[in-house]
Amino acid sequence: MAGSLSVFLFGTLRHQPLLEIVSGGAPRQQPASLPGWRVAAVAGQVYPVLVAEAQGVAEGSLVELSQDELDRLVHYEDAFGYAPRVVDVLTDRGRQRAQVFRPVHEEAGTPAGDWSLEDWAARAGARACHAAREIMRYRGSYSGEALRFRRPQIEARAQSRVAAMQAPRPQVGWDCPSDRVEVAGRSVDHAGYFVAETVRLRHPRFGGGVSDEISREVFVAAEASIVLPYDPVRDRILLVEQFRMGPWRRGAAYPWMLEPVAGRVDAGETPEEAARREAEEEAGLTLHDLRPIGAGYPTPGYSTEYFHIYLGLCDLPDGIAGHFGEAGENEDIRTHVLEWPQAEDLLFRGEADNMPLVLALTWLLRERSGLRRSA
Repeated sequence: MAGSLSVFLFGTLRHQPLLEIVSGGAPRQQPASLPGWRVAAVAGQVYPVLVAEAQGVAEGSLVELSQDELDRLVHYEDAFGYAPRVVDVLTDRGRQRAQVFRPVHEEAGTPAGDWSLEDWAARAGARACHAAREIMRYRGSYSGEALRFRRPQIEARAQSRVAAMQAPRPQVGWDCPSDRVEVAGRSVDHAGYFVAETVRLRHPRFGGGVSDEISREVFVAAEASIVLPYDPVRDRILLVEQFRMGPWRRGAAYPWMLEPVAGRVDAGETPEEAARREAEEEAGLTLHDLRPIGAGYPTPGYSTEYFHIYLGLCDLPDGIAGHFGEAGENEDIRTHVLEWPQAEDLLFRGEADNMPLVLALTWLLRERSGLRRSA
């Protein structure tokens, strides 16, 4: 097309649904290749990188974009630390000059084997599309550096959305699908580590028809894994203690809270993997087994946050309590090992005042005898 700009795509943007979200159009992809390079997977990641290889050929596609479409791609790629560079690619019309997005600092990760678009699309395509929609909403509002800070949370929220869309059909509650909710408008009121939105909508009513237009504020968060470590041989639990903003902002006289181990489920991570990782980071524990306690929304009236709660079977010998936390996240955590009578007393006198801990202790109260017999 007249005045078009050529871009060579070798990675995730070859996924047409993602390309359309990012570009804002429907660019047609034509086969193209980049001699002297190979499309390689990155160890521990889902995205690819270009690796110089004398006899290699990086297969990809060429798209012709308008200036606005290219600017949208620049915004999206900047969130990953990528910027356009000029290369010569081969097409069925011969050699052609094009732009390709590559890491600004050449620190995209350790190259591994060949990368597969089809495998990536099956594993992470839906998550990437949801994340891209949020990244593109911030065009003109945030720099690449600001987006790179926010991207782990953006991707974790996207993964949570994919999981929510796969929930089974309710057997008791109303099976009215979410696409019957009519959205009249949405604004992002805050987009930092967390996101706060105001949504204007109408929803179906139980008696028929739809509601009047209503305005609701919603706190958009990711999923979290919560695990109560328990040693069934020694009959002990472990709790972490740390300063918490919620109690402090509420006005709590003592805003340090006793809790199970907890943390965000990162993009590409299962809730079980997150539980085991957090047990290591927050308490130095290796869990032998995880027993699911429950999963659900702690505050569905205004938050998307979703909890996966587990009991983690482990060893809690004398002297295992200590100080932990990720220094880069300014975590200051100390752990407590409680004998079961102490834990039970904590529950019944009300000092266990966060609901995941109450739920986990109540579940353990019921299951403890069986766990001890089989230990």
